[in-house]
Amino acid sequence: MWIQWSIETIKRYFGNWSRAHLSSEHWAAKPINADLQIKLVLVALFLAVFFTSLFIGRYDIDPFTILMILLAGFIDQVVGFLSWPAAVFTPWQHSLPHISGFIASFFDMMASLVHPIYHTWPPVMETVVWEVRFPRSLVAILVGSGLAVSGTTFQGTFRNPLVSESILGVSAGAGVGAALGILLDQNSYVIQLFAFGFGMLAVAMTFMISRIYRSNPTLVLVLSGVIVGALFSAITSLFKYVADPYTKLPDIVFWLMGSFARASMKDVYITAPVLLISMSVLYLIRWRLNVLSMGDEEARALGIDTGRLRALVILCATLITASAVCISGLVGWVGLVIPHIGRMLVGPDHRKLMAAAILIGGSYMLLVDIICRNLTAGEIPVSIVTSIIGAPIFLYLLKKSREGWS
Repeated sequence: MWIQWSIETIKRYFGNWSRAHLSSEHWAAKPINADLQIKLVLVALFLAVFFTSLFIGRYDIDPFTILMILLAGFIDQVVGFLSWPAAVFTPWQHSLPHISGFIASFFDMMASLVHPIYHTWPPVMETVVWEVRFPRSLVAILVGSGLAVSGTTFQGTFRNPLVSESILGVSAGAGVGAALGILLDQNSYVIQLFAFGFGMLAVAMTFMISRIYRSNPTLVLVLSGVIVGALFSAITSLFKYVADPYTKLPDIVFWLMGSFARASMKDVYITAPVLLISMSVLYLIRWRLNVLSMGDEEARALGIDTGRLRALVILCATLITASAVCISGLVGWVGLVIPHIGRMLVGPDHRKLMAAAILIGGSYMLLVDIICRNLTAGEIPVSIVTSIIGAPIFLYLLKKSREGWS
């Protein structure tokens, strides 16, 4: 299969390069260099897919024009940033003439050194890039990276390769919130708020149910998530049953299938802080996930408070999933498949796996979005494509990892 061929090619290339460039006395450094090469390849792949997503679409824009539009926008932002301090210190010219004059002159001089690019392209191209494709690509990156990190975290925390980001019922709860917002005829931002709030409510209910039983806390928490997910899925089905079949029902069904069609920079501004902060916390404590995945007894022996650490990890992963789902709808298989691909490339060490999951998840979701908006005349929902791609990939990964997931 092409998946096996790609992975074997990457590994073969890394192995041949290391043997050709490292002498025998430096042979111990080979794994570090191989890991660095994998990271560089993933970064290059991520940037290439991101740039490709900007010029592939129904409105044809050549790559060179895309590059010039991006460069012009970046230079305009730099000029605006450099002119801001000069404008701020202008009112202080009378009270602090020397200091304010020096600061204003310095930044004016720096701004004059940046030469703007003449806009030789039609304005519609700039509109397509900055108002449609660029925000959509950013949202796809945030959703793909977030779901991949969340799935990686849950699989390590629960020590189960079949766990996904929706295991605690957050996706089912978000579906209820979105369906309720659509039934109440709310705007898109209220619908997103409802989806986020009900997703967090579902996880809170999962925790409360798990507190009732005093057996294995990890197993009880997973089973509680299954119960809450089934309950909220039933409520969503009830909302679809009572919805108007000509107006509300299609909107609910389309939202539940996931899409980036309505993505905008406002979505980025609203959800990016929560996503980036939660992902940063998980990235900073990624080495503790290695200890937590060893089991509670081993973690306690190493001085880790497993209860607090697990609560913090689950809270951050839940915030990531709820934020991603509220702007994209329900997108499956990302948090389940991407962590396995990352382990095949960099191993089970979360210090390396977390960064790999971010890059692979973002690249994967960008590729899925390119397929969704270009394969047919009408846009295909994201969850359909992720399921069609994810199911055979996961089947292959299960076959390759029969000896053990870690």
